[in-house]
Amino acid sequence: MDDRTAQHLDRAVAIASAHAAVLGADRPEAAARTGSAHRAEALGLTVSRVHEPTGLFDRRYVPSLSVVLRGRKRSIVGDDDQVWGRDRFIITPVDLPVVAGVVDPEGDAGFVSAVWRLDPAVVGEVVASMPTPTLAPVASTPRLGTWTPPLADAFARLLGLLDAPEDVPVLFPLISREIVLRLLQTDQAPRITAALDGSDASVVAAATGLLTSRMDEPWSMTRLATTLRVSESTLFARFKAATGMTPAQYLKRTRLGEARRLMVVHGDTAARAAAAVGFRSASHFSRDYREAYGRPPAADAVAARAQLALATAV
Repeated sequence: MDDRTAQHLDRAVAIASAHAAVLGADRPEAAARTGSAHRAEALGLTVSRVHEPTGLFDRRYVPSLSVVLRGRKRSIVGDDDQVWGRDRFIITPVDLPVVAGVVDPEGDAGFVSAVWRLDPAVVGEVVASMPTPTLAPVASTPRLGTWTPPLADAFARLLGLLDAPEDVPVLFPLISREIVLRLLQTDQAPRITAALDGSDASVVAAATGLLTSRMDEPWSMTRLATTLRVSESTLFARFKAATGMTPAQYLKRTRLGEARRLMVVHGDTAARAAAAVGFRSASHFSRDYREAYGRPPAADAVAARAQLALATAV
């Protein structure tokens, strides 16, 4: 990482660390008192900090820019398993089930991360104002992006608005567009344009919406394509390019994540959780669960509850 980028990210982590102390799960009552959480929400930001490594937990990521400002985390999307830190960032173009956890909090200062929601309307405005670029397919784009000095500077200024709420009405629209512009100037441009409503990802977004909201139903490729009025081959290709998974893999990952949440958070039995998310066979559920999490459902739920207090929105 070059010196200019490092300086901008140093500024970003200093701001984020101050606000993560009141935004994270470690001090939720302070967030309510200071109003910092409301400021972050207004900016489309989630800022988090943890002080110990966490287990892997299921997350749902909306279209967003995910940043690690200090420490390292592990992110698993489909078959893609990455450990990364502040020298990289991740663009999520559509709603995705992600398995993630902190692997290195980097000393007493703690792991700090930020997630910024991408607004398709803003992306569309910026793209429309630029010459039409020749982009590589999303499928050939590396999942981890590399910072540039202008992008790091713009992101640090976005975080700086947490300290200057009076400036938000004027500066936030400008900085938002600048961040999108800077992202379009990186190798992650195909993932940014994939967040547009009019892109191939709009079909994928409709498919993920159906699979997520109606996961307990018996979906097949034929039924999904027919419902969306698109050919099976087109849907399969676009879905795999945007998410890194087939629709069947996405549905299984979504079901397993929700079943795990029901067991860990609500205390449901494995049989009840499996039935709630659409598994018709208890043995099938147990096999898929052990393959995903490395332990049988009941044993994993016990272990996950023990780690739940350490988990934040990473």
